[in-house]
Amino acid sequence: MKRIVVTGAAGFIGSNIVKGLNARGIDNIIAVDDLTLGEKFRNLADLKIADYVDADDFYDMFAMGAFGEVEAVFHEGACSDTMETDGKFMLANNYTLSCQLFQACQKHRTRLLYASSAATYGGSDTFREDPAFERPLNVYGYSKLLFDQRMRRECGANFERLGAANAAQVVGFRYFNVYGEREQHKARMASVAFHQFNQFALDGKVKLFGDYGGYAAGAQMRDFVFIDDVVAVNLWFLDHPEISGIFNLGTGRAQPFNDVADAVVNAMRSNRGASLLTHEAMVNAGLIEYVDFPDSLRGKYQCYTQADLTALRRAGCNHRFTDVQGGVSKYVNDLLGQDRGVARC
Repeated sequence: MKRIVVTGAAGFIGSNIVKGLNARGIDNIIAVDDLTLGEKFRNLADLKIADYVDADDFYDMFAMGAFGEVEAVFHEGACSDTMETDGKFMLANNYTLSCQLFQACQKHRTRLLYASSAATYGGSDTFREDPAFERPLNVYGYSKLLFDQRMRRECGANFERLGAANAAQVVGFRYFNVYGEREQHKARMASVAFHQFNQFALDGKVKLFGDYGGYAAGAQMRDFVFIDDVVAVNLWFLDHPEISGIFNLGTGRAQPFNDVADAVVNAMRSNRGASLLTHEAMVNAGLIEYVDFPDSLRGKYQCYTQADLTALRRAGCNHRFTDVQGGVSKYVNDLLGQDRGVARC
């Protein structure tokens, strides 16, 4: 296989994609990132790559064909901070650079598999890849939606124009709530499971939001998707260059935050040789604590997400996703075994 580029390669999803490619024996990989936060090197240190290029240099160099023949670009590089309010910064990183990359990929007939986000749905209660249900609640979600809209315009509403002989595959993945190994650098933007792991390790309890949005304490529901599943679906599309489009990448099953907390606590108790507990027993024992919902998130918070997988299944991807109990238990054991459980700023 020709070279593969992974942008955001030292990040959470990017480094796991590199790991997944390595597991296939693929190491002719150009890793692109910004290592201003030097601790991110840890996500690449145990992986095999052919070259590293700083993100400030890569996009112009790639447009000029500096890297020769490139089979595919996994574009994971972005500002993913949903609390970021600088719209100019967000659009420059998540939209303008992505447009530049798309044009270069089409010019060089390089396949583009890029990270979109379930944040494009925002305030919607339907999570299907359709403009009627796209209502972002923050500028991050809008930046991702804007690029999706651009792809629909460039490639056709259903990406039908990519059937042309000279057009390369384009796939956008609307990631839901991804959790798993190699996210320790993300600080406040790391997954709920990661934060709960650290809370329980330090304080012997985990904290969840109280009642909000018509949901009882800890009962707000998200589609939590394990990183191994995210990588598997990305690689499935690498194996199917004939398929393009925008696809949800979640489990198709919403689970409450309480389920995540239960899985974290029981996995850590099990590791210590303690017995498993019911959710009620955890609450009664003070192992799970509810805190008031923060005012800063009111009106900006998705209380429920659940990926509609109809389009993904119709494309032929029948990957079976891990549930919270299985994924979080594996993740906790990874954290305990690899000392990746402390966010470093």
